[in-house]
Amino acid sequence: MQTHDKMSGRVALITGAGRGIGKGCAIELARTGATVVINDRPGSPDLDQAAQDIRSLGGRCTTIAADVFSRQGCEDLVAEAVKQEGQVDILVSNPARSIRHGFLECDPAEFHDVINGTLAGGFHMSQLVARHMVERGGGGKMVFISSVHAEIAIPGNVSYAAAKAGLSHMAQVIANELIEHRINVNVIEPGWIDTPGEYVLHGEKTVREGGPRMPWGRLGLPVEIGKAAAFLASDDADYITGSVLTVDGGFRSMVGR
Repeated sequence: MQTHDKMSGRVALITGAGRGIGKGCAIELARTGATVVINDRPGSPDLDQAAQDIRSLGGRCTTIAADVFSRQGCEDLVAEAVKQEGQVDILVSNPARSIRHGFLECDPAEFHDVINGTLAGGFHMSQLVARHMVERGGGGKMVFISSVHAEIAIPGNVSYAAAKAGLSHMAQVIANELIEHRINVNVIEPGWIDTPGEYVLHGEKTVREGGPRMPWGRLGLPVEIGKAAAFLASDDADYITGSVLTVDGGFRSMVGR
């Protein structure tokens, strides 16, 4: 890892960081010199490996397993992060439950699971971290990982699209309320990203064949979302708040054609 000290002394908390986009964000924030606190669900087979990968590249990393789909889990995570590192300067809120289904076939219980895991989880984490930041003073940075599904009405994704649309809009409301505290709040809406979850959701054949059909000729990479998150969490983005940054390699333009 080629690191620098741009954000040395800052602590970044990243949820859902065991693999995929969350891990990509953690790696890139560690690259900037931030100490990263990475979270995944209890019993995750990925969390320790993610930490090992970050440390092997020269990054400073702490792991905390917690269920961010529940208020209690979020409270435990924030309290432990503050206990271990003394503060949280940056939050990358990346909780998501990705169950895809059409409207007529959608099971009500699964609908609520997706809304709870993605939208409510994002609310709980951001509120708790924001309260900590306000109490400490000195501002902070919050980045929500949403999706282009928040903007595009793609069939077969009714609960996921609703959750991500709510997440993107909620983040902009939060941004407006936290301006007086100098807490920057922004959103990243990734397109189709090459993560382990996509292979589970769609199957390897669909993912492999889908990449070359993208406008950019390939799927996005978790590290590319991580670079966007690291920018929004840096002083370079100090005058940016309430914005939605699409990182999709032109995916939305393809869907719109």
